[in-house]
Amino acid sequence: MKQFLRRISPKRAVLDFVEVWQQPSEHRWPVLGVAIAATFALFMLFIPESQRVEPRPPEVTWIATYDEARTREQIIRSNCENQLRQNEREDLLARRAELRRDMYMALGRATGMDVDSINREAEAERAAAEAEIAVIDAILDPELSFEELCGSAEG
Repeated sequence: MKQFLRRISPKRAVLDFVEVWQQPSEHRWPVLGVAIAATFALFMLFIPESQRVEPRPPEVTWIATYDEARTREQIIRSNCENQLRQNEREDLLARRAELRRDMYMALGRATGMDVDSINREAEAERAAAEAEIAVIDAILDPELSFEELCGSAEG
């Protein structure tokens, strides 16, 4: 590699260029044009991104889906309906998770794993998570329960 680099010299490159340029050739100008274009394209790759124009920020369009003149009872009724749908969805997900656990336990038993100890550890983790949620709920302590709030909106 050192021998190769010793043969490369800027002075020698300029002398070679002058020698080739002085020889009469009909392709001299097109080759020079291609060389300049290639050099320009190569340097364009090195322009930093900070020199490029930043895109305009997007325009935000707010969409109002609720009537601004809703009463408190309408808002509570809507929230209660949504909460009931969310509770149904959570129940469905809990049933699916239980079914999935049962399937994995059957698979674990079939492969010879100790699924009972794994299940006890998972139950302990779930109980700890539920205890944390209960503590948070006790701290928040809403004035009315969900049932009381929804009952007040209907009656």
